[in-house]
Amino acid sequence: MLELGIKTLLAYLLGSVLGSLVMGRLRGVDIREQGSGNAGGTNALRTQGWKFALGVIVIDVGKALLAAGVLPGLHLPGIGIDPAVSRDWLAVSCATAVVFGHVYPVWYEFRGGKGAATLIGAVAVLAPWALLPLALAWLACVMLTGFVGLGTMLGTATLPVYFALSQPRSEALVAFGIAMAAFVVYTHRANLARMRAGNENRARRLWLLRPR
Repeated sequence: MLELGIKTLLAYLLGSVLGSLVMGRLRGVDIREQGSGNAGGTNALRTQGWKFALGVIVIDVGKALLAAGVLPGLHLPGIGIDPAVSRDWLAVSCATAVVFGHVYPVWYEFRGGKGAATLIGAVAVLAPWALLPLALAWLACVMLTGFVGLGTMLGTATLPVYFALSQPRSEALVAFGIAMAAFVVYTHRANLARMRAGNENRARRLWLLRPR
């Protein structure tokens, strides 16, 4: 169990390295003080432009690839590989921890992003084909409503459904899908409040049904 605990902790610490704040330090800005105040890719794009946002996404997706794809198989000095630890549950634990670290980063006063880009990186490792229904649901929602946050929530909600249908025997993946769907809704609670109040921003370039 030591391997599980140490690697999950390392995944959380890796998740706490936020792309937007790393890029912001290079540019001399803190995007948590701009736009929506969120340290995620969407706010980075709106306030700093696509080049800045691309760097943010590379970092946030990349750390998830490392945490879920590389870290579980590492032979750490003094810890080794514990045969009693399920590889599936270890990968899922690291994937969950890196997303949690992104949202509540210990390096940045626990004020992070909403976890979407990091979650995509984790899913790309655990089950790449799950990204297809996620992306289709996201795109359909944004094109119909213009709400990026709503699209992210609906897209993530496809994960437990996909895992339950495609890999029903993988309790680890099904549990991961359920947990992430619920967590992403929680991290987007401010978006839901703004939608109810009628002042949520829309992606007008993708919103097909916008007023002409």
